[in-house]
Amino acid sequence: MNEITNLLTRGVENIYPTKEELEKILRNGKKLKLYQGFDPSMPSLHLGNFAGVMKLRQFQKLGHEIIFLIGDFTAMIGDPDKLSVRKPLTREETRHNSENWKDQIKNIIDFEGPNPAKLLYNSEWLDKVSFKDLIEIASKFTTQQMLERDMFQKRINEGRPVYLHELLYPVAQAYDCVFMDVDLELAGKDQTFNALAGRTLMNALKGKDKFVMTTKLLVDTKGDKVGKTTGNALFLDLTPEKFYGGIMSFPDEVIALGFELLTEVDLAGIEEKIKEKPMAEKKRLAFEIVKLLWGEKSAKKAQTEFENIYQKNAVPNLETKIIKNIKLEDVLVELNLVKSKSEAKRVIEQGGVDVGEENVVNHNFEVPANKEVIIKIGKTRFVKIRVNQK
Repeated sequence: MNEITNLLTRGVENIYPTKEELEKILRNGKKLKLYQGFDPSMPSLHLGNFAGVMKLRQFQKLGHEIIFLIGDFTAMIGDPDKLSVRKPLTREETRHNSENWKDQIKNIIDFEGPNPAKLLYNSEWLDKVSFKDLIEIASKFTTQQMLERDMFQKRINEGRPVYLHELLYPVAQAYDCVFMDVDLELAGKDQTFNALAGRTLMNALKGKDKFVMTTKLLVDTKGDKVGKTTGNALFLDLTPEKFYGGIMSFPDEVIALGFELLTEVDLAGIEEKIKEKPMAEKKRLAFEIVKLLWGEKSAKKAQTEFENIYQKNAVPNLETKIIKNIKLEDVLVELNLVKSKSEAKRVIEQGGVDVGEENVVNHNFEVPANKEVIIKIGKTRFVKIRVNQK
């Protein structure tokens, strides 16, 4: 009974139609078929995805049938943004981006045991939807329903265009749950509109009352998503050491939420523990997350490296990378530490880069040539380079 209570409350933002109705079904012992969709717009899962994966894990451990759905078709449309039209991806890009996802979460979700999770791509059925089918599906929604979405309202109010294909994104995503005939959909809080569109379509086409459970987002007091390191997102394809360091860059205010969303640690008294020893609890949070993803041995190694580097000021053992550029902003771009020269300039001028023992704030700084130099970016990333100039 306590496991069901935990399932319905831990990390949960809202349940539709009501928590009470879902709880009644779960306590009667019914096993549900449920899923969460993941957008392959990036070449790796990230920290925000991990929160959803952990909720899927909870359901699987209680014997429910879970589906990890990769939205390769819907990624080719692009989930609308508040400011602009998102560039659609090609099928090849979506498949390339998601090719390692199963391996990244294999320690969290069981794909091979007695109750194996399914990994599906929504192109398997959306590729086969005809124009006639689309008209029938779209007829279950009104234009007013689609335009209620806050991002559309924002763009309309600011005179920005809203394209027709963007209105069809929730429709396409809604069809996923209908085709898979699920009982429940999991979604991050920011995907509530899309998930409820699926609930509407399920009721219209199948007369079925699909549940929706939305989960909290890892955000700070300003509402900004946490999980960003300087110039880079906290992706699951990082090394355990870099991921641990990324968690350690969290503001103290989100440590408790991190435990709730990203671990299985007992939350009793967690706020008091954080208030008394915030650094110790943040290290415990980082350890628990890395342990889940890579195992206890990797978590211990990552913690040891963090303590050596940041608490004992030791320099990590790094392989030297040979580069051509000498100007610091060009070096950061060449090493893929930032996405552009403008971002490099911003990070440098904000004091986020050390070259050797020097904190550099001049983006025109030139890295010493023909010698090994350690560059530190933010608090968590180091790289050893040699600029070869003849």
